[in-house]
Amino acid sequence: MLDMGYQTNQNHPDWFDVIRPTKLPSFEDEFAPDGNFYAGVRQSRFGVRSFTPTEAGELRTIFEFELFGTGVDAGQTTFRLRHAWGELGKFGAGQTWSPFMDPDVFPNSIEYWGPNGMVFFRNVQLRYTPWQTDNGSRFMVALERPGASADGGVYADRIELAGVEANFPMPDISAQYRSVHDWGHFQIAGIIRQIEWEDVAPGPGPIDLSGDEQGWGINLSSNIKLGNSVLKLQVVYGEGIQNYMNDAPEDIGVRLNPGNPVQPIVGEALPMVGVVAFVDVNWSTKWTSTFGFSFLDIDNSTGQAPSAFKKGQYALANLLYHPTSKVYLGPELQWGDRENFSDGFKSDDLRIQFSARYDFNASVGGGS
Repeated sequence: MLDMGYQTNQNHPDWFDVIRPTKLPSFEDEFAPDGNFYAGVRQSRFGVRSFTPTEAGELRTIFEFELFGTGVDAGQTTFRLRHAWGELGKFGAGQTWSPFMDPDVFPNSIEYWGPNGMVFFRNVQLRYTPWQTDNGSRFMVALERPGASADGGVYADRIELAGVEANFPMPDISAQYRSVHDWGHFQIAGIIRQIEWEDVAPGPGPIDLSGDEQGWGINLSSNIKLGNSVLKLQVVYGEGIQNYMNDAPEDIGVRLNPGNPVQPIVGEALPMVGVVAFVDVNWSTKWTSTFGFSFLDIDNSTGQAPSAFKKGQYALANLLYHPTSKVYLGPELQWGDRENFSDGFKSDDLRIQFSARYDFNASVGGGS
C-alpha cells in the first residue's frame, strides 16, 4: 500500500503520516514549520491463516504483521506484529482484537490510525467463548494483559514522584455480547481492571505516594445496513481505560489532596467518553466513499498541567476507485483537532492524502 499526502499545519514528526489529535501541538509551533509532504508504504501488511482439522475440532490460527513502527520504532518503516492467535473449540490464546473492541466500526478509510474515539486494541489474552452461532452472534470473556500509563502533570518533576512504579496484580477482565441480524449487528462490551502504583523509593519525610484505582468501561457499538450504505456507530464511557482507545492520553492523572502531609497528591482514574459515527457508501461496484466524525473527551484531574490533553476530534471523507476487487485507489480529506485542559490552547491539522492498495492471497490445501 502506498500513501502520500500533504498536511497544511503540523504534528509530531514521528506520526507524520497519520491523524492523531494527541500528537498535535500542545503549544504554538511545537512542531513547526507548517506544511509537509509525506509518502510511505508503512500500511503494507502480510499474514498467514491456517485451518487444521483435529480430533478436538478445527484449529484456526493467524500470524500477521505490518510495517508501521510504533513505540521505540515510532516513525520507522519496520516489522510490527498485529496478530499471533490460535483458536480450538471454545478457547483461544495469543494476541488479537480485545473483546472490548468492535473492529467492524472501523470505516473504509485510507488514513491508517482511524477514529480517535474508537476502542481499538490488539492485546495478549486467554479467551473463552461459551456461546456462538453460525451467523456470528456470540458471547465471550477474556483475561487480558494489563497495562496503563500515568500523567504526573505539573508535579512530574517532583522528587517524590521519581520512585513511583506501576504494579498490575491481576489481568484485565473483558466480556463481549454480539447479536447479528439481517439489518446488521449490535454489540455491548465491558472491561474491569485494577491499576496500582507503589512509591518504591520514598524520599525523606512521611510522604508516600503509593495508591490504586479501579478502571472500568462500557462500549456500545453497531453496524446498520441502509441500502447501499453501512452506518457504523460506537459510544464508549469509562474511567482509566485510555490505553484501550485508539488515540488517548494517560489512564491516571494527578489530583490535589490538600491537608494530607503523607499524600499531598493522589492518582485518579480519568473519566472519558468516545464517540464514532461513520457511513460507508457503495456508489457502484467501482466507486465507494466513507465519511464521518469521531471525538474523545477527557475529564481532567485537578493536578494535571494546563497543557494536558482534554479533547480531540477527527473527521474525514474520501472517494475510492476499485478497478478490480483486489485494487483500490483514491483521495481522502482528513482533519484532526486538539484542545488543551485549561490554558485555552487549540490546534488542528487538515490533510489531503492519496493511497493505492493492492491485495493478494493464495490458498494451499492439504489432507491429514
